[in-house]
Amino acid sequence: MYLENAKDEIRIEMLEVYAYHGVFPAEKRKGQTFMVNATLYTDIRKSAREDNLELSTNYSDVCHFITEWMQEKKYDLIETVAEGLAQAILLKYDLISKVDLEIRKPEAPIELPFGCVSVKISRSWHKVYLSIGSNMGDRESYLRGAIDALEAHPLIRVRNVSGLIVTKPYGGVEQEDFLNGAVEIETLLPPTELLDALHEMEAAAGRERKQRWGPRTLDLDIIFYDKLVFEDDRLVIPHQDMENRSFVLEPLCELAPNYRHPLLGKTVAQLLENLNNV
Repeated sequence: MYLENAKDEIRIEMLEVYAYHGVFPAEKRKGQTFMVNATLYTDIRKSAREDNLELSTNYSDVCHFITEWMQEKKYDLIETVAEGLAQAILLKYDLISKVDLEIRKPEAPIELPFGCVSVKISRSWHKVYLSIGSNMGDRESYLRGAIDALEAHPLIRVRNVSGLIVTKPYGGVEQEDFLNGAVEIETLLPPTELLDALHEMEAAAGRERKQRWGPRTLDLDIIFYDKLVFEDDRLVIPHQDMENRSFVLEPLCELAPNYRHPLLGKTVAQLLENLNNV
């Protein structure tokens, strides 16, 4: 569950797990002791107010889950252990929005005096708004297929879907009208990996990138990713020029009218009103 303001913490410190991770064959054969520190970010107000364990995350259950998960796997790197375990915790426990995880290896094969080596990571659910569109073939079928593909992805949860609107093409290329909508998702994928996943879905729908602003079977764009401001050679977040695109703002306003643009400082509803008044 994505909880943007969840600051409450459940802490598990120095959980001892005997497991079989390591580069050397003897480590996987004989095993060794690992120590796990985990901070689970959640909202405990309701469970605390009602004194009800069912409304909270059972830390005993989490400890057993961590132990069993680490003992079932055999990885070379504790980096891999940390990454996989953090993801497994977030997928299993709906009330946890973020986890800080440290895997300590006090018996690492280092022929020098040392206290411990460890890997520490932080992973969380992210709220993302997508724009979806199609103007080729059975447009509605392509968009339904995109939503199905999002729901089928193991690291994506579809939370809300807007209605669909018919819009004129953007960019000056002569082509058929578009069918557009918006989707709210939660994901464990970082921005560039999410982009890769969306491109795979587009390719599966027969999307070909031959002409900028050209017709397409399926178009999936990241509009907002939390309150992130990000730019590289492939991706700009928030989506560039979204404030001038009614086909983005209208469906998005249905889902998140009060979501505020992190750079422009205006809500989606305000951006759409400004565009309609131009």
